[in-house]
Amino acid sequence: MVEAGAEVPAGTFPSFVAEGTLLVRRGEHGKALPCFTNALQLRPGDKHCLVARSKCYLKLGDTENSLKDAEASLQNDKTFSKGLYQKAETLYTMGDFEFALVFYHRGYRLRPELQKFRLGIQKSQEAIVNCIGSPSSVKLENKEDLCFLSRQAESKKAKQKLQIEPTKDQKRTSKQERVRNPQTERQLLGELYADKAYLEKLLKDEDLMKSSTKQGIKVKDLVLGGIAYLDTRTEFWQQQKPIYARVRERKLRQQRWIRDKKRKPPEVARYIAKSMEDIDMLLTGGSPEESCKKAEHVLKTIQGWSDDEVPNKNELIGNLHSCIGNAQIEMGQMDAALQSHKTDLEFARQNNLPDAISRALDNIGRVYAKIGKFQQAIDTWEEKIPMAKSSLEKTWLFHEIGRCYLELNKAEEAQNYGEKSLQSADEEGDVEWQLNASILVAQAQVKLKDYQAAIVNFEKALEKAKLIHNDDAQQAIIIALDDVSKSFIKELKEGERETTADSPKDADCSSEYTEDNSKKTAEREESEEGEQSVENQTNEKQEEDAKKNKKEHGNDKEEGNKHEKEESKSSGGEKEERGLGERDDDDEA
Repeated sequence: MVEAGAEVPAGTFPSFVAEGTLLVRRGEHGKALPCFTNALQLRPGDKHCLVARSKCYLKLGDTENSLKDAEASLQNDKTFSKGLYQKAETLYTMGDFEFALVFYHRGYRLRPELQKFRLGIQKSQEAIVNCIGSPSSVKLENKEDLCFLSRQAESKKAKQKLQIEPTKDQKRTSKQERVRNPQTERQLLGELYADKAYLEKLLKDEDLMKSSTKQGIKVKDLVLGGIAYLDTRTEFWQQQKPIYARVRERKLRQQRWIRDKKRKPPEVARYIAKSMEDIDMLLTGGSPEESCKKAEHVLKTIQGWSDDEVPNKNELIGNLHSCIGNAQIEMGQMDAALQSHKTDLEFARQNNLPDAISRALDNIGRVYAKIGKFQQAIDTWEEKIPMAKSSLEKTWLFHEIGRCYLELNKAEEAQNYGEKSLQSADEEGDVEWQLNASILVAQAQVKLKDYQAAIVNFEKALEKAKLIHNDDAQQAIIIALDDVSKSFIKELKEGERETTADSPKDADCSSEYTEDNSKKTAEREESEEGEQSVENQTNEKQEEDAKKNKKEHGNDKEEGNKHEKEESKSSGGEKEERGLGERDDDDEA
């Protein structure tokens, strides 16, 4: 309930809570505190609002009021998890780690799914161990006399504690005296020690201490408040992790570092295998920069290990240089990639590692080909040929060498290596490489102007492209076939022209023979035309006579027609006889 005589704030409970929550998110806990206070005046005892105000008090370093609000939130509901957690956090900040651990455990039993209670239990236990040491380091002796004396001493201390209860100021003074050693403060505060020294220096400036800010706050109060806050934190850190605990932790860290440095072989193998897998995954996943950084880090780590820890150290170093080179190729750093792969080759030759030598030669050739140094690429890959183990590897190798020869306009060598690549691809049964090799052979034959053979190989390549459903290759091959066919037709026409130009005498004889034949043919045509005109006139007369006698001799029409047909046949026979006679005369001539 609202106290009598207290002014009721203008506003609603939700609006004050919302405003306070917003200010807390901004980190303005001092401004948020009045908002929650006003909200509690409108709705006293609201447990959520009490927890929110307790958090503000705790952030501002007022642990007493923070603890009061946390306990008030639990007054009506002992199972309120937020109140339990806030009380535990406040007790932990006050340095009461044992009671903080109790409330962390209570909250964990109620809400085991909340991670914050598990973390609270862990940090409280660590703080307790840092303060009093681990149980294993304490050895208790069960002696009756000592137990009796200790019980008497405890009873006396309890009576004295009941009679004389120190005040808060006395507690604070004793705490400050406990950690007043500058060296201890420096270790506990760390970087904040310079800030505290600066504030203490300001206290000596009397004029400044008498001044006030624009808001009317005395500078002296601000400086003293800052020093008091740092003293409180120093005391807390001293309880949480005393100096001797820090020394012990440093020693343990050194021991752990020494132990980690002497890795066991299985751990080394797992680390290397996992690292190499990560490097490969990053490269294939399109992150060459990350892959390169990872490989360089692993390389530096392995170089610091002994040969006993890593038996195949040199082989592994060469492999990492290869990984770095591959990543540099993807990043376009060709000079650096070439150097990395040459380092890999050097390590491989020093340690007589055939597989590593083959790998390095392969990669060096790739780099040379990418930067346009085709002859160096050919020399490198030809050195690798005896090391190729499978037909598929030979297929790729022959194809790349042939491609380099083609770039150098050495078509015969390109055709030779293309045919070798095709033969290896046939042995392996790899359709895709059969396609690539056929195209290489055809392109070399085009350069050699062997168009007919090129057409055959392009057609074979087209069949392979259809077989593996490579539409892009099909389109490219069709275009190439069209160009080669045009070149082939053009070559044939040029050949015909050259043949005609090489035989002029034969052409003259054939022309004379053609002229004689044309004259004789013209004479036969003239004679045939004369005979045809006579025959036509005879037929016309017969038709006129037939029309005149049509009415009188209607029944004799068929006989007249037969007679006409016989006459035409006889005239035709005479015509044929005359024609044959003329042909015989021509032949005799």
